[in-house]
Amino acid sequence: MPHKFNEDRRYKIAKQKFKVTNWPAYNESLRRRGDLTVWVSDEALSQWSASLRASRGGQPKYSDLAIAMCLAVRVVYDLPLRQTQGLMRSIAKLMSVEIAVPDFSTLSRRGKGLALPSIRHRTASWAPVHLVVDSTGLKVFGEGEWLENKHKIKVKRKRWRKLHIGVDLVSGEIICSDLTTDDVSDPTALLDLLNQIDGPVAKFIADGAYDGSPTRDLLATRLGEIVEVIIPPPKTAVQSPQSARDPTARDRHIAEIETKGRMAWQKSTGYNQRSRVETQMGRWKTVIGLRLKARNFENQRTEAKIGVRVLNRMTELGRPQFERLA
Repeated sequence: MPHKFNEDRRYKIAKQKFKVTNWPAYNESLRRRGDLTVWVSDEALSQWSASLRASRGGQPKYSDLAIAMCLAVRVVYDLPLRQTQGLMRSIAKLMSVEIAVPDFSTLSRRGKGLALPSIRHRTASWAPVHLVVDSTGLKVFGEGEWLENKHKIKVKRKRWRKLHIGVDLVSGEIICSDLTTDDVSDPTALLDLLNQIDGPVAKFIADGAYDGSPTRDLLATRLGEIVEVIIPPPKTAVQSPQSARDPTARDRHIAEIETKGRMAWQKSTGYNQRSRVETQMGRWKTVIGLRLKARNFENQRTEAKIGVRVLNRMTELGRPQFERLA
């Protein structure tokens, strides 16, 4: 539940306790996240060289899959491009694989606009998705807040990017993502996220930043009228004039909040599950990092796509299963 509705009485709320029921399997999945064989696949090594093309110009030496694998290793082990090149050299030597390792300038050049396959979730038989979306800021350059507070200075040279992701509540995977400049609003970036989803969506959950007619009209157009939209209205929200004879989903939410309270509305609608996407944001900043390494915007978008695939691969290795104790 959002802490702002509990802050004044948090000391009265007992902390819930959970137990991981599949600890041996989950513990092994955590070990495998650092295994080189997880990230350096036989498929990428077998398709290392790029196929010949008939168009004019120089022939590419490395396939997109090879470049993507090198960049994934860079993201996983938090390496600059030169150290990534050195690590790949040692891996090729240890594996006794006769391949030419791309240098750091090639990785930087090919990373710009790198073509990657679309993200597809692995739920069985294309079951309807329960989609929850959110965004967070990633720093490009600039001093940290600690230095600003310490020296009481205002840093002028600072830049951020905005990462938008959509998580499937069933599989726990990121099924759509986009990286934009910091001046792009969440509803504006929603269209590109929805365009990445091929299957049906049964439920859409987002925070109050997505509230408004443009977002709801877009969801109805792209996902159909049957999708259940769960977006909290603001405190000052009022019902529409036609709510008495033909109430919308937003009108019903406003009425329920006025009658039962916001906390009861969150529980009845399942809005509390939005914390799952916030957990993914926390995983991103812990595993991938708070800062983007690339300086070019197109390279930054490729870096974000690689980061999404890294987190999805870690999720695929194993997820914890919880059992509530108290």
